[in-house]
Amino acid sequence: MSAFRKTIIAAVSGAVLTFGAMSAKAADIVDTAVSAGSFNTLVAAVKAAGLVETLKGDGPFSVFAPTDDAFAKLPAGTVEDLLKPENKDKLVAILTYHVVPGKVMAADMSGKEMMVESVLGDTIDVNAMKGVMVDDATVIQADIIADNGVIHVIDTVIMPGM
Repeated sequence: MSAFRKTIIAAVSGAVLTFGAMSAKAADIVDTAVSAGSFNTLVAAVKAAGLVETLKGDGPFSVFAPTDDAFAKLPAGTVEDLLKPENKDKLVAILTYHVVPGKVMAADMSGKEMMVESVLGDTIDVNAMKGVMVDDATVIQADIIADNGVIHVIDTVIMPGM
């Protein structure tokens, strides 16, 4: 393993999460998600919603990023419907619900229950008493550092109280 790559292991409320090798020079949130390879649906949705430039901006942002498998759990046709131009406002609302202003690391949440305000303006229920839950989603990988924030991988798409 080169000096520019390392594996990060962190304990979050007794659960050990392993983070893949990451280069010393992080990319922005969008580029980090693209290079991970498990966020193709999320990246397509961010593009359809016109949020690429925002998430490439200065930030910092904390993104609860659903994997492709998380999107696959939605009822059949949901993703395709959300990607239609006429549903852009709903898509933007769902995506901005997954983003919290500021850089919130796993250690900031560990051992706490709290409500955090999303960029959408709705609050997300965070329970980090045993592992980390955000609404009904489990954080399966935390603290993926990007130049403009941090990504926490979740196993379920969370929905605002639209």
